[in-house]
Amino acid sequence: MKNLELKGIIPPIITPMYEDETINTEELRRQVDRMIEGGVHALFPFGTNGEGYILNAKEKQLVLETVIDQCNGRVPVYAGTGCISTKETIEQSRMAQAAGADVLSIITPSFAAASQEELYVHYKTIAEAVDMPIVLYNIPARTGNALAPATVARLAQIDNIVGAKDSSGNFTNILGYIDAGEKKENEKFYTLSGNDQLIIWTLLAGGTGGIAGCANVYPHTMASIYNLFMEGKIEEAKAANASIQSFRACFKYGNPNTIVKTATRLLGYEVGPCRAPFNQVPEEGIQAIKKVLAENAAKGMC
Repeated sequence: MKNLELKGIIPPIITPMYEDETINTEELRRQVDRMIEGGVHALFPFGTNGEGYILNAKEKQLVLETVIDQCNGRVPVYAGTGCISTKETIEQSRMAQAAGADVLSIITPSFAAASQEELYVHYKTIAEAVDMPIVLYNIPARTGNALAPATVARLAQIDNIVGAKDSSGNFTNILGYIDAGEKKENEKFYTLSGNDQLIIWTLLAGGTGGIAGCANVYPHTMASIYNLFMEGKIEEAKAANASIQSFRACFKYGNPNTIVKTATRLLGYEVGPCRAPFNQVPEEGIQAIKKVLAENAAKGMC
């Protein structure tokens, strides 16, 4: 198994599409270069912002292989392989391992309610089926299933379950994951914030970074949060983290994934719309995004 530190700012890179909703691999390669040139520390294809929830297995493989090829070892690549069933998650995880991904990010199952014991067995079974580092992914608002800190503590004892990403927006839950990870025997367990506004606070509490959707719009600004923190420039890191608040305020106009992709498109990148039906932003929202992009550009954010 690869020995890798899970750290820094990791964009769940958007999946560019043509107007007919097919994958635009040429633009995807440009976005990979743009993210790396912006200073991000890893890339995460077909996460939530990459619309992994709406891509089929063949499309996920295409996206992953394209990102790995374009990265060419410059940064680690995380693959979002979580599906509703354990069986399909294993299939996707083995695909990602064969493609050359460095880390698996596995979201909790969705739609049907799962007990904590069912979640434990789900992840344990997957971990036994692949020889790769696994990051647990908790986003209960989207999946309907929350991964409790106590369950994370149990899962952390499995050798190749090496971290957890929390997108609940509940900082207490992040603290619970950090505490759970400290119980991992002999190895480090990494906690990543999935809420962009909580990255600096996660770092200060002992976490190691964030999987940050806003990095698709502001890769350099988002990467600087981690870099400044590591340099001991805590107040500057806090300011960098706070600087995205005006953009995040635009999320009220639509699905956050749609807002991020729309903003990237308004910056002049041919990433296309999100796949229907999750692709609507009212004109009021478009104007608000344009205004925020202009204001932040004047501040030097990029």
